[in-house]
Amino acid sequence: MQRDSIDFGKEHIPTLFKKILVPTLLGMVCMSAMTIIDGAFVGHAVGSNALAAINIFCPLWLLMSGIGLMLGMGCSVVASIHLAKDNVKAARLNLTQTVIFGSFISLLIYLVVRVFEVQSARMLGASDILLPDVLVYQKWMSRSFISIFLQSVGLLIIRLDGSPKFSMVCLSLPAIINVVLDYVTLYILDWGLEGVAIATMIGCTTGGVLVLFYLLFLSNKMKFYKQKLSITSLKLSARNIGYQLKLGFSALLGELCIAMILFVGNYVFLKYLKEDGVAAFSVACYILPFIFMTGNSIAQSAQPIISFNYGAGQSDRVKQARDLSLYTAFDLALILTLAFIFFVKYIVMVFLPPTANAYQIASAGLPFLAIGFIPFVVNVSYIGYCQSVERPGIATVLSLCRGVLYLVPSFILMPKIAGTEGIWLAVPSTEVLTLATAILWAWYVKKSRYSK
Repeated sequence: MQRDSIDFGKEHIPTLFKKILVPTLLGMVCMSAMTIIDGAFVGHAVGSNALAAINIFCPLWLLMSGIGLMLGMGCSVVASIHLAKDNVKAARLNLTQTVIFGSFISLLIYLVVRVFEVQSARMLGASDILLPDVLVYQKWMSRSFISIFLQSVGLLIIRLDGSPKFSMVCLSLPAIINVVLDYVTLYILDWGLEGVAIATMIGCTTGGVLVLFYLLFLSNKMKFYKQKLSITSLKLSARNIGYQLKLGFSALLGELCIAMILFVGNYVFLKYLKEDGVAAFSVACYILPFIFMTGNSIAQSAQPIISFNYGAGQSDRVKQARDLSLYTAFDLALILTLAFIFFVKYIVMVFLPPTANAYQIASAGLPFLAIGFIPFVVNVSYIGYCQSVERPGIATVLSLCRGVLYLVPSFILMPKIAGTEGIWLAVPSTEVLTLATAILWAWYVKKSRYSK
């Protein structure tokens, strides 16, 4: 297979970063665009309740993606450092252990959701009106949990192996298949929400299969390695997985942050604005993963560069890559903020007809949400840097701030302070407070170094 020529240790940092970022960002933009089109099909062809039902299920999807990112980030950081020291066998061992462990966890979660399907839907916030649609969507989508995990972990490994363009294919092709099948199941077969769920399941499965195909037949260094079943080997595997979980835990929290936004937001919007509010919020929940993917694509593009050079002891290249990723995060987030403020009505119209009550709620609220895009993307990028240089402690703290410590109080207090607009301002408030925490921590570390 023809690969991109990538030398993480010597190539000019801006050139190297661009070489990885462009296909990564294009793949994620394509995936996000297709997901938005998916939402447009549902909102216009099935109705706002179906859109709200998908939004209710989304935290489970994000959980599986988060597990993949957690293990993938941990594995990628460890493997990058091993590759910098020319220890290919150790990198392959970590990859194999990651895929086996993550697949087992994914299967376990699938079984729990299938056995307790009604309880799962209720726990996610399904009302009596939305419960039937949530159960239909959940039945099919839960079958793709392992594929969602494989796609999330595989994208990081494939980029590390020097194939960012194939990684882009693993993102974009499943999304395109999903949209095509959406049209077939909705407008030709008239299967409604169940057809959308089947189409999305097939798209996710395609992504998982592509990752496995690459690792089995196309990979360069990052291949599977036969595992031993001795007690010593199992203990070593457990230790390796434990360290990967520690390094990548904040990546899981990053996905769970989106899940918490959906989870808590669904309850708050249902309380204040009923089902129409949840439908309006679902538009935001199609957009927020796109914003997260922007920051995540920057973090994932910088990660192999930073981790490789960190392992090689090249601190100047690590700093250069970090600064470049943060400047890029700010610039892209600013563009997104302006786009969502000035073109909000056209964006909402993609998902909902102007005659719907949910359309009016979303059009009025999204500009308030967009205020938080810059700190949102910068936070995701900076947390990715902390993971890349083996600083899981501060990465975890910042992720907890975004996902729980600041988020839940913001959703409780902001509606009381600013009314309906306050619900939309809960996420921006959370991200601003998290960014302030990151800046204070960086200042403290810098001051501590100079005082020694």
